Amino acid sequence: MSNRSSNAPWTAADVPDQQGRIAVVTGANTGIGFEAAKVLAERGATVVLACRGVERASQAAGRIRAGAPKADVRTLQIDLASLASVRSAAEQLRADFPRIDLLINNAGLMMTPPGRTEDGFELQLGVNHLGHFALTGLLLDHIAAVPGSRIVSVSSNGHRGGRINFDDLQSDNGYSRMRAYAQSKLANLLFTYELQRRLAEAGAETIAVAAHPGGSRTELTRNLPLAMRPVAAVMMRFMGQSAEMGALPTLRAAVDPAARGGDYYGPGGRAEQAGYPKLVESNARSHDVTVQRRLWTESERLTGVSYPVNA
Repeated sequence: MSNRSSNAPWTAADVPDQQGRIAVVTGANTGIGFEAAKVLAERGATVVLACRGVERASQAAGRIRAGAPKADVRTLQIDLASLASVRSAAEQLRADFPRIDLLINNAGLMMTPPGRTEDGFELQLGVNHLGHFALTGLLLDHIAAVPGSRIVSVSSNGHRGGRINFDDLQSDNGYSRMRAYAQSKLANLLFTYELQRRLAEAGAETIAVAAHPGGSRTELTRNLPLAMRPVAAVMMRFMGQSAEMGALPTLRAAVDPAARGGDYYGPGGRAEQAGYPKLVESNARSHDVTVQRRLWTESERLTGVSYPVNA
């Protein structure tokens, strides 16, 4: 790790040596996930690109190896919109690795048209939250006993407009792209904070941390309504940042020795849209313990996945 002053911006050069660590990154074929996986692999970690599309994952692995020929990069097929696929992927990971040091729950959808997962969940909630909730629970016993292990969940500034509507969690009574997205991103934070509380009370070796990329130029905006795309393009041009910069909060959450359970990292610039990563604050709703616990219980019920840490 580089020598740095406390006031120096945190960059990819601050990622410590990752030799001997096993890192699983969902949605790692493009954007934030790809850039985070690339840096981890370059630092010596064995990195699993857990992606829906096998061909795109293989191409991404090839791009990483092209720049770092000694990198140990592997691919795994997982469709977070299918609990059967999540279970199959978790079984494969458990068979391949006796332990996992780092799980980065990165994959996500933003403002999709109305849709359902294979199991009938609203698509954004199903992929962004419930799929990752299930995957984490199925892998937790391979993570929780590993010293220095972490579970990082990628949220968004969009969480600030979110509310968990327990009376209509799956948007059966009217669908709004933005409302569903914001709910799913708030769920990422509620999950992180409740998971951290349970891990701490169980005396687990791992911590749960969250991050958000600010406004980053990635493929995430591909599902925006046609009328919104020109506006989004202009905003990204003048206010957004590269995927490499957008990945830095995730990387800091994943590897910074100073990180603590329940920390939340985002860009340090104006409105947290761009800039080098720093500790940031999520909104008050994300810290509502009653909602955290209720969402946890409902997530276990919906996914059928019970965690080996309970409190």
